[in-house]
Amino acid sequence: MPPEFGNAGIVIYGNLLGDYHYDWFQRSAVRPYYFADNERLPQYELEKVIQDRVKDFPEITFLKGANVTDLSQDGEGVTVTYTLDGQSKTARGSYAVGCDGARSKVRELTDIGSDVDHEGPRMALLVFRSMELHNLLERYPGKSIFNVMNPELNGYWQFLGRVDLDGGWFYHAPVPPGTTTDNFDFKAYLHKVAGTEFDLEFEHIGFWGLRISRAQTYRSDRVFIAGDSAHSHPPYGGYGVNNGFEDARNLSWKLAARLQGWAGEGLLDSYSTERHAIFQSVSEDFIGSMIKDFGNFLSSYSPDKDKAAFETAWAKRANADDPDVTEYVPHYSGSPIVFGREGDTSGVKGVHRFKAEAGYHLAPQPLPDGQDLWEALGPGYTLLNLKSDAGLNTSFESAAAGAGVPLKVLSFDAPDLADAYEAEAILVRPDQFIAWAGKADGADAPAILARATGA
Repeated sequence: MPPEFGNAGIVIYGNLLGDYHYDWFQRSAVRPYYFADNERLPQYELEKVIQDRVKDFPEITFLKGANVTDLSQDGEGVTVTYTLDGQSKTARGSYAVGCDGARSKVRELTDIGSDVDHEGPRMALLVFRSMELHNLLERYPGKSIFNVMNPELNGYWQFLGRVDLDGGWFYHAPVPPGTTTDNFDFKAYLHKVAGTEFDLEFEHIGFWGLRISRAQTYRSDRVFIAGDSAHSHPPYGGYGVNNGFEDARNLSWKLAARLQGWAGEGLLDSYSTERHAIFQSVSEDFIGSMIKDFGNFLSSYSPDKDKAAFETAWAKRANADDPDVTEYVPHYSGSPIVFGREGDTSGVKGVHRFKAEAGYHLAPQPLPDGQDLWEALGPGYTLLNLKSDAGLNTSFESAAAGAGVPLKVLSFDAPDLADAYEAEAILVRPDQFIAWAGKADGADAPAILARATGA
C-alpha cells in the first residue's frame, strides 16, 4: 500500500454496499506519538522481506524446511535436534527461542502449558484479485480495511483488506464446520458480503481455527517462546504479527545483555513478566471485547425490527472514540525492571500522551540541536539529560562503566523539552521504552541502572 493512500478502515452493516457505515481504525489519530509511520504489508509479503534481510547478517544461518524433533537443555546451553532434507541434525546454543507458531513444537517439548481464552468457528482466508471490487469500493476513499457486521455471525468478523491498489485483496470470515476448497462456493460467499456480483481470481484459499490462547509462561530456563508460539488470536487489527515483533524486540536486547555479561539475574525473567501481561491485556481488553461488543450490538439492534432504535445506536457508535486505536498503548508500567507508579500493572490499555512515564514507550519530540531523536538514541541505554546537569551525566556514566552497561548520554539545556516530557531526565531502554523518568537532582544512578538491568 502506498504511504499516501489513506490508512483507515470502515465498519459496514449487512454488506459492503450497505446503507449504514462509520469510520474505524483511524491510525492517523495517534501518529504524533510514534517515531515510525504505520506500514501495511501482508504477512506472506513481510516474510519475504525478512528472509531477504537475513542475508545481510553473516551471524545468521537460515535453514528453510527444518523440523524440530527434540530439545534438551543443561546448565551450559540448549541442544536442538531437527530434520532437514531427510537427515537428522543438531544445533547447540546458549539459549533457544521457539518462534514456531501456534502449534509450537518447542513449547510442547518444554512442557509449557497454554490457556485458551476463547474458541470460535472455523475461518477461511481468501487471497484474490479483483479490479472490479477495487472500483466498487472507491466509494469509500482512503479506506484499506472493511469490517462487515453480519447479524448471522454473532459478532465474528467478515474482514476484507486491500493488499495493494491493483486489485489485490485478502478476506477472513467464518465458514461452516467441515468446509473445504471443494465443497464450498467461495465466489458466492464473497458476492454475498459485497452485496453484488463481481469478477475475481483466487490466489489462495486456506483455513484456520479462531482461538485466543496464551502460554502460561514464555520461558523455561534457557528456552523461550515468542510470537504465535506464546500467544495466538484471530488477525484482528494486526495485533498478531506486531505483538510478535514486540516479543522479539523485548527479548533480543535482554539476551544480548546476558551474553555480553551486564544483565542482572532478573533481566531474562522480565521478558515473560512483561510480554505475558501485554498479551493477557490484548486478549481481554481488545480482541475478546471486540467480539463481545459486535455480538451484543447485533443481538440488540436491527433495522428490520426497530429502525429508529437501530439508527440511534448506530449513530452513537459512529460518533464514539475509536478505542482500538486511541486506547491501545502497550506498556510495562508494572514491570520489576522499571520505576513505574506504585500499584501499576502492565498491559495495553492506556492513554496516548507525550509525558515520559516509566514502562511506556518514548514518544518523539524534536531535539534542540536538530537531530532526529530516534536516530540519536544509542543501541544500549540512553540518558536524556534535559537540564544539562554535569553531575547527573557523570554519575550515570560512572555507574554504567562500573557495571559494563552500554550507555549513551544526550545532554541539553532544554526546558521546553523537559516541559513536554514532564521530566528533567529520562533513562531509555534499548527497546525505546522508558526505564526511569524524574528530576535530575538526587537521582541515584547506580540504583536506577541496577533495577533497569535486572540486578
